[in-house]
Parts: sequence; C-alpha cells; structure tokens
Amino acid sequence: MVELTLVGGPTALIRYGGLRWLTDPTLSPPGEYDGLVKTTGPALSADQLLPIDVVLLSHDHHADNLDPGGRELLKSAGRVLTTGAGARRLDAGATGLAPWDELQLGGVSVTAVPALHGPPGSETVTGPVIGFVLAAPDEGKLYVSGDNASLDVVTQIAERLGPIDVAVLFVGAVQIAQRFDGAFLTLSSERAAIATELLGARTVIPVHFEGWTHFTQGLDQVRSAFSGYGLSDRLLAAERGQTLSA
Repeated sequence: MVELTLVGGPTALIRYGGLRWLTDPTLSPPGEYDGLVKTTGPALSADQLLPIDVVLLSHDHHADNLDPGGRELLKSAGRVLTTGAGARRLDAGATGLAPWDELQLGGVSVTAVPALHGPPGSETVTGPVIGFVLAAPDEGKLYVSGDNASLDVVTQIAERLGPIDVAVLFVGAVQIAQRFDGAFLTLSSERAAIATELLGARTVIPVHFEGWTHFTQGLDQVRSAFSGYGLSDRLLAAERGQTLSA
C-alpha cells in the first residue's frame, strides 16, 4: 500500500514500507527563485511534514525541485538520496547515487534510475538528474520519475525493473523557449500516458504540474491524454494537500 499526500509542485509525502519519504522539497512561499516564479506555497509546512525518514531528491540545482525552504528541511531529514554531484554540493549529509546503484533502507530496496531532463544531448546543460524505484516485501514497486522527459529512459527502467505497480510521474510539459528549441524538459501529458503503458503501471499519480509558471500543461491535459489512451482507470490525481492510497 502506498499513501501519497501532494504538498505542491514536485513535493509529495509518501508512506511506503513503514517509512516516510519526501520527494523534491519545495517549501518556500510564492516568489522568484533563481529566475523561476513560484505561484503557490506548500499545502503543508515543514513542521506538519516531519518526521521525514528519507528525502528522494532528483536534483538539487533547480529551484523548482529544491527551493530555500526545502533546503532547510534537509537538515531535519533522516537521510537524503540524490545525484553524486548534488551530494557534493549539499551540506546535509546527502548520499550520492548513480543510475542503477542500490541500497537498503529498513526493509526497502532503493534503486537509483536514470532520468533525462530534456532532449538527448541536454545533459551538460540541464545537469544530472535521477529517479528512484522502491521495492519492499509484500509491497508493490514504486517508481518516482524525477524530472525525466525521455521515453527511452522509461523503456530502460521497465526492461530492468518492471512492471511497476505505482508510478509517481513528474509531468507539466516544462518548456523554456530559449533552450533546446522549446523541447520538453519533463514529461508531457501524452508521454506520461505512454510511459504508463511502457511501465505496465497499475496506478499513476502525477505531480509537478502546478505551482510554478513554467509548466505548460496541467491536470486537465493529463486527464485528457489518459482518456485518449484508454488509461483513465489507472490515473489517480491528487489536489494539493490531499492524501491518496494506491
């Protein structure tokens, strides 16, 4: 059983395998952060979220995945998992992982998986990003995509670790006109639907589609795409502050 509370943007509190996991903490109030504009604050404060056993931080170098409020929370988390480059930059005792690295936390196996934050060849510009697959006895596999835009990456994950029971997909179809001719930097709604099929996912929970101005697609577009692919029954969408079970 997975329980997920959408805090806002890419930030979700996940209860899985007896532990409390937090994805990409963005806990600051609305404002401009490193050139990105945040329009809504978190649905829950840090005090309401704690204790956190593990932070799953896809990357540390973009404010819409780790803002100042999120950085402050890292100091109180039991464990922070992120990229190797991110771990070297952070002062929170973070553990750096490369794609396909594995570790055990309690009774949960954590596998770091690749993510591509843009089109092929964008890595040197957008920087390293990872996702995570969690597995525990008597629990379904849980995939947290991080800021991945690539279906080729999803195919690799499905081939090595699939099928996935619950997929938390970072969507929003982020586009920045000045970069890569406007190519997607995160999954579009249509790519999220295709990723669902590739992963064999029983349930998909979308995050990272609201709260910042650079998202180009929201929940309505996600629902429309899943309907078009005949996958509406697999989509489980949370409103900010809402807790879902999958």
